[in-house]
Amino acid sequence: MPEHSYTSRQELDQYRFHPVVTVLAPLACILVQVEAPRLWPPLALLDLPLLAVIFFALSRRSPIAGTVTGTVIGLFQDGLTNHPFGIFGIAKGFIGYCAASIGFAIDAENPINRASMVFAFSLLQSVLLYTIQHWLLGDHSFPMMPLRQLIAAAANTAVALPLFYMLDRFRIRE
Repeated sequence: MPEHSYTSRQELDQYRFHPVVTVLAPLACILVQVEAPRLWPPLALLDLPLLAVIFFALSRRSPIAGTVTGTVIGLFQDGLTNHPFGIFGIAKGFIGYCAASIGFAIDAENPINRASMVFAFSLLQSVLLYTIQHWLLGDHSFPMMPLRQLIAAAANTAVALPLFYMLDRFRIRE
């Protein structure tokens, strides 16, 4: 009996990137993330490394690659911030795994789906960071501010769509 698929071939394609793009795009996101809030403090709401993790994980659709990408980007971000080393690595590694896994189930090219995923993953990362700081490290000075996290998720979503559109131009179909 023949099977019918409602998923187009384009939706199942995995993409790769030129090594220069793979290194420079996340590095640029990390450097801008570290320096931009010093110039204008409201930019601290954005998490550009998270957006890089989500984009590359969704494009590659490989949970292993998503986890490694998220962990490496998170560890570099940890190294440039004053957070305990490994917090962003753990959170972004988990987000990379989830994004790559979900990339198979839904159309990751659809802007509405992308916006929904960025919003949800931004909130999930906030919960993960709070959980790691508060429960695993015992640092009770790290506050959970739901309204601030919702605003940050909305800001990340607004920045993600044009950023993803720009990075889409560097994809190479496997």
